[in-house]
Amino acid sequence: MSDSELPDSRVIEIYKIAVEMADRISSRRATTNAFFLTLNTTLVAVIGLNKTPALDPVMAISVCIAGVLVSVCWWFLLRNYRRLNEAKFKVINKIENEHLPVKPFTDEWDQLGQNDPPEDKRSKVLVGLQQLGTVERGIPAVFGGLYLILLTAVICQ
Repeated sequence: MSDSELPDSRVIEIYKIAVEMADRISSRRATTNAFFLTLNTTLVAVIGLNKTPALDPVMAISVCIAGVLVSVCWWFLLRNYRRLNEAKFKVINKIENEHLPVKPFTDEWDQLGQNDPPEDKRSKVLVGLQQLGTVERGIPAVFGGLYLILLTAVICQ
């Protein structure tokens, strides 16, 4: 597309919708993280605050098993949100490359080093972004591991 051509208004509308949908996915992911963090914190508190000796092992085992299942669900949801957003941004970048005179999302990834040749991909910013995603996916694993440790401790008492 040359700079003198105006983009088709239909393409602009589709682009706006794609960007809005990507933003909504990111927002839903943040809400999901807040929900699961609150739920896991509550489950850990239930185990820590349980003072009833007769129900203690049964409740602790039940809460630990529920916690492991919740953590697994959280991890899978994060993986799916990430994959969905990756696909949405590929579509957004394709629309920019084929139909728009400016490419804000493509340019942003260029600035972050995402589109650099493989030998340059280890820039500090890109590594930081990758680590953020790793940390986000690691939190459910940490909670799952905590529940397994607590479960083992309850069973071995």
